Amino acid sequence: MKKVGIIGVGEYLPEKILTNADLEKIVDTSDEWITTRTGIKERHVAAKGQAASDLALPASIQALKDAKINPEDLDLIVVATITGDMPFPSVAAILQDKLGAKKAACFDLSAACAGFVYGISVAQQFLACGTYKNALVVGVEVLTSVTDWQDRNTCVLFGDGAGAVVLTEVKEGGIISTYLGCDGSKVGILNLPAGGSRLPASAETVKNRQHFLKMQGNELFKIAVNTMTKAAEVVLAQAKMTFADIDLIIPHQANARIIMAVAKKLGIPEERVYLNIERCGNMSSASTVTALCEAVREGKVKRGDVILLDAFGAGLVWGACIIKW
Repeated sequence: MKKVGIIGVGEYLPEKILTNADLEKIVDTSDEWITTRTGIKERHVAAKGQAASDLALPASIQALKDAKINPEDLDLIVVATITGDMPFPSVAAILQDKLGAKKAACFDLSAACAGFVYGISVAQQFLACGTYKNALVVGVEVLTSVTDWQDRNTCVLFGDGAGAVVLTEVKEGGIISTYLGCDGSKVGILNLPAGGSRLPASAETVKNRQHFLKMQGNELFKIAVNTMTKAAEVVLAQAKMTFADIDLIIPHQANARIIMAVAKKLGIPEERVYLNIERCGNMSSASTVTALCEAVREGKVKRGDVILLDAFGAGLVWGACIIKW
């Protein structure tokens, strides 16, 4: 099997910023309440008419430029998202056309907040066995489009954004180990009830606000901490590594308290955990990849470093990945 690594990164965040002070004018909340419980100060919001593919495009262009390859060189495009432009066709297909990547096979992947880790793992398989040579993996969300701005418990959490990476064969390092999991018995804890075949759009579903994201936050918190901790332990064991071997952990940016609780259980000092949640909020599948791109751009991930990606989301799904840069 060929070694597969990341050779290019790119991210894009919409220009509009929604602060906690702005939210105080919309719902009964406060900057102190939001910051204390989530660690979030602001989040980016897509402009009116700006869809997932519109966010994915500049992130992808940046990643391709960083990788020094052309769109025509791509064999595969995988887009992790739960807020696509439309139910079908895929964001990946729309993105392929916008990029001019005419040779690439394309599909979307729905694994919520663990979507990017799932996407990395799936693309790796195609490249490692030689089916494809170059892959673009994107995590993108327009979560504000499915946010209930009357629900003070959830509307403070989410933001929009996109991140992209280019994968190809590498001689050294690359993806060392991946671990994916799911517990489908807990789908009711975090979901979007209507708009699918179970509850097609109707006057009743609109009236009942069932086209907005629903979450049981308190129950999710404990499960997230335990699951992300286990995922990190499993992927390390698979790689025959310990936490002493990890230079930086880049977790899904769901909640600062969740992230720090995981770090504490793992015995990882805060300075080895990358956070951008204060500025970006929870961007689901876009969170981990944009944090990775920022860490690379800021010089916090350098050649030879070993990083751990760790994510958890609706499904309930989880995933972890170890990469040597």
